[in-house]
Amino acid sequence: MNTVNINGLMKLTGVGFGTSGARGLVEVMTDEVCYLYTVAFLQYLRTDGQISQGCEVAIAGDLRPSTPGILAAVISAVESLGYRPLFCGTIPSPAVALLGLERNTPSIMVTGSHIPDDRNGIKFNKPAGEILKPDEEGIRKQCVNAPEGLFDEKGCFLVPVSLPAIDPIGRNHYLDRYCQLFPADIFAGCRVGVYQHSSVARELMVEVLEALGAEVICLGYSDQFIPVDTEAIRPEDITLARQWVTEYKLDTLVSTDGDGDRPLVSDEQGEWLRGDVAGMLAARYLKASNVVTPVSSNSVVERCGWFDQVSRTRIGSPYVIEKMQQVMMEHAAAVVGYEANGGFLQASGLELFGSTLSPLPTRDALIVILAIIAMSREQGVDISALLAQLPKRYTYSDRIKSFPQTLSSEKISQLASGNFEQDAAGFDRLFGSEFGKVIMIDYTDGVRFSFDTDEVVHLRPSGNAPELRCYTEADSVARAVEMNGVCLAVMNEWRK
Repeated sequence: MNTVNINGLMKLTGVGFGTSGARGLVEVMTDEVCYLYTVAFLQYLRTDGQISQGCEVAIAGDLRPSTPGILAAVISAVESLGYRPLFCGTIPSPAVALLGLERNTPSIMVTGSHIPDDRNGIKFNKPAGEILKPDEEGIRKQCVNAPEGLFDEKGCFLVPVSLPAIDPIGRNHYLDRYCQLFPADIFAGCRVGVYQHSSVARELMVEVLEALGAEVICLGYSDQFIPVDTEAIRPEDITLARQWVTEYKLDTLVSTDGDGDRPLVSDEQGEWLRGDVAGMLAARYLKASNVVTPVSSNSVVERCGWFDQVSRTRIGSPYVIEKMQQVMMEHAAAVVGYEANGGFLQASGLELFGSTLSPLPTRDALIVILAIIAMSREQGVDISALLAQLPKRYTYSDRIKSFPQTLSSEKISQLASGNFEQDAAGFDRLFGSEFGKVIMIDYTDGVRFSFDTDEVVHLRPSGNAPELRCYTEADSVARAVEMNGVCLAVMNEWRK
């Protein structure tokens, strides 16, 4: 057997850890690479004393064309180490994570989330939840044995590996979580459109909403993978939402990204809610007292006065989870987290309808969808009226695709030296002074400029894909969009 250093393999293949699992181009995510990464994950857990020999490993995947092959490699690796794969089929990321948490077992989700299908990824969850940054380092340091005679020179299985039969337990547990929590008729009289596209949650969403009394209209089903990004919504999805809400007389249109952990929720006019606003509304409905959210989220969460404490982090669920854990230790209160992409994380048990919603400290889309519809029904108002209760503060985000990560990091570093005067002058030189005078710079993640006009520009390389992202915040939607366009036009020139 050959011994392979995982850190070296990551550098060689480019399949590395981003803000949510290991991801890379499908062409380099060979059977062998995925097998070795899975071995490294389980070897790390075993060495760290988090699992015992022969334990169960829950496994699921999304609907990308490359996912079945990666699942086969993952399952083969699990079996080779003497662990027991529990194959849950194609279910949402939070569903397989929930099963692992309930059964105190590791879980693995094969997904690239919202990124195009020329890429894919693997999310690793410990028995206690998502791997965090220290765990990533522990996995990187693993040296694993590459078995001889299993792969050809291209890293493909010499003998094809078949997937086992699907166990429905993961899907059923996730369904029961919400169908047993909410009253059965809570959405009676509500007309909900479900934009199904290629989301792995497309059937589950329909099932839950109908079980809770909603009239559901299924829309946009696709056999081809569609990279729906809840943080940078495609123009065609904006148009479809407005069209469908009018055509089908919907109270709301809902959807998720590819792996079902980030939500999309529209109002009755077909306007998509920003993910951070959706997360904040869900936190309010669930009576959270302490909220953790990344620095890129809308500042309305501090301005609304709904929560006892708001904590800010770097972008990425591992950072949100680490901070939630810290807040739990300090306050033992009702602690939740959410991200600008809408992913909602629950650190503590929450009381609702006389029951306790158990913790789910990983991104979940369905709870946001259900909470916002329930909040609207409870107050007897349209979803747009919920938004009208908030201070007038709006965010907008977009990105430049196919932007090399090394170049984006280099360009952002030039604006983030840590010297306020130098960096403020650098921004003015590149983008002009139309945003106003820079009064504060936040270097938590990328570089975030606040101006005396009460506007914000935040620039950051993506942690998951070769993309350069821009977030803007202002007192009107139009102004936030305008600011974003100005910045992207300048940033686009950086590639030349």
